[in-house]
Amino acid sequence: MQFLISMHINPAVLDALTDEEKAAIGTGHGAFIEDLKASGELITTQALVDPSQAAVVSVRDGQPVVTDGPYLEAKEYLGGFYLVDCENRERAIELAARIPDAAIDGLGVEVRQVMFADGLLDA
Repeated sequence: MQFLISMHINPAVLDALTDEEKAAIGTGHGAFIEDLKASGELITTQALVDPSQAAVVSVRDGQPVVTDGPYLEAKEYLGGFYLVDCENRERAIELAARIPDAAIDGLGVEVRQVMFADGLLDA
């Protein structure tokens, strides 16, 4: 079963961390990635740039309309994700709990099963 484990970032929370705490998050992600590779559960992981660099695309009257920058006013934004292939939801939650962000009050880690991939309905 595939699961998307997404990390939701609150810039105010990150700004309040010490340099050592920020470094520990990076080190923790590095170790987590190596563990996922060793277990064969990692499909991919990506970190995303700040939402100020985002573009929101919609189509109106058959023409694309692009809005630069963050679309929603929110405290949190999607900062990155892990796509994993593991036995079940319980294992995905177990993995998510190992992500350093999960231990920091004000940051969020969400687990959602992939409903379909490559056109194949899984859920």
